[in-house]
Amino acid sequence: MGYSSPLGAPGKGPALQRGRQIRVMVVDDSLIVRAAFSRLVDQEADLELAAAVSTAEDALTLLASERVDVILLDLEMPGMGGLGALPQMIERAREAKIMVVSSLTADGAEHTVEALALGAADTLQKPASGGFDRDYKDKLLAKIRALGRRPLRKAVAADGGASASTLRSPSRERARVVAIGASTGGIHSIGQLFGALPKGLGIPLLITQHLPVSFIPAFAQQLRELTGRETFAAADGMALVPDGILIAPGDAHLTVVRRPSGAVVKLEHRPAPSGCMPSVDPMFASIAEAFGAAALGVVLTGMGRDGTLGAEEIAEAGGTVLVQNEATSAVWGMPGSIARAGLASAILHPLDIAGRIASAATGRNG
Repeated sequence: MGYSSPLGAPGKGPALQRGRQIRVMVVDDSLIVRAAFSRLVDQEADLELAAAVSTAEDALTLLASERVDVILLDLEMPGMGGLGALPQMIERAREAKIMVVSSLTADGAEHTVEALALGAADTLQKPASGGFDRDYKDKLLAKIRALGRRPLRKAVAADGGASASTLRSPSRERARVVAIGASTGGIHSIGQLFGALPKGLGIPLLITQHLPVSFIPAFAQQLRELTGRETFAAADGMALVPDGILIAPGDAHLTVVRRPSGAVVKLEHRPAPSGCMPSVDPMFASIAEAFGAAALGVVLTGMGRDGTLGAEEIAEAGGTVLVQNEATSAVWGMPGSIARAGLASAILHPLDIAGRIASAATGRNG
């Protein structure tokens, strides 16, 4: 019922050189989508199609007994649907990472952001008609591999800690701004962090989360409801308001500049070294220049190295950088890069990062 591929379907690519295959489950009520995704996975030697099913109920049944590393999940399906099933999927497949394959509609964006907040690790918009091209396939495969890769835990300890020699001393100056960067899995971690962050810190909060432009209004609304703070997509000339949250708009880098009246937003559209738009690096570089040792950068879970160059500038200015630990990260790319470079002052669970932010904002960061 609803199956378009047997469990453990053999791959058609070249034999694996080493390591185990990443097992992928496709959950979508569209036969065309299931077939396309299944073929793509089946052709890769390092990937294995665990199953392709048309309902969330079928997926839950299989997850009770089958090992799955990555789930490609449609949210809009008959029955309980992907969003309704998501908490049970996370519970039944604790090791699996869920990537939401979402629609392009406003409702689709709202539901996708909700799914990411519940614990889905990443999202990819469904391709438009004729859009299932090589670029889309490459992006999808890169995301599957990043989510399905098991951590090596060589550079730092398994609990996300590090030796004293790899950590920088935090700034002794009271933080006057907090800038948070995140990507894959970031919305869930941001929710955890802000859920534990005390109100009335008295400093502005900036966020660069890798998200499509169409998702930013839903993300801002979600944070507004979660935190009770004024939360907006950043626009040129906006003042940095104590306890207010400004989010990179999705098609521009969020940076800040000093004016006689105080710090204000300056959106930038130039390409960043990371290739990301928006990118964490320009945001970090700008707070380093504007606030010096009073700059506090936070990097949460995410693919790639975005944030590392900016973290170097914060460190050179005497500021502080905190990163999420590997054990709680969907992908320990961005925070791991900073940790391995010796730029982090702490490697922590998002709940503990919230405590460090509170201490830094009140001048107890020494």
